Amino acid sequence: MTTPESESLVESIMFMDHHTTITKPQTLSTKNRLNDSDDDEVEEECDVEVWEMLSKSFIQVQSVLDQNRVLINQVNENHQSKIADNLAKNVALIREINTNISKVLSIYSDLSLNFSTIVHQRRAAMINCKRSVDDKAST
Repeated sequence: MTTPESESLVESIMFMDHHTTITKPQTLSTKNRLNDSDDDEVEEECDVEVWEMLSKSFIQVQSVLDQNRVLINQVNENHQSKIADNLAKNVALIREINTNISKVLSIYSDLSLNFSTIVHQRRAAMINCKRSVDDKAST
């Protein structure tokens, strides 16, 4: 079932840094949707699930990137100080930056896999639904 809120063209989510906004386009046309309101509700629930997954992943990535920004600034300060102890600390800081980059890679990899799986499941469901409708129409 659609509501006036779900009919809006875009929804925005503010990320943790309150500077980045990601917009979610809503379906502009219902021509390809089935008329059954239960199917619409399932599709909307799936859309919400996908959107929440994307948002969660992007927020996680943004958090790790923010951590890296702080670490990189610390590395730069240590480098500019030219104090031996500070330069030695950079080794651990750079390792942490590399670990964080691996985390970002992992988050994006998981996101890609999950998104791909959902797309394939939805395509299969649409094909099965079309076959079911075609079978009913031919009988």
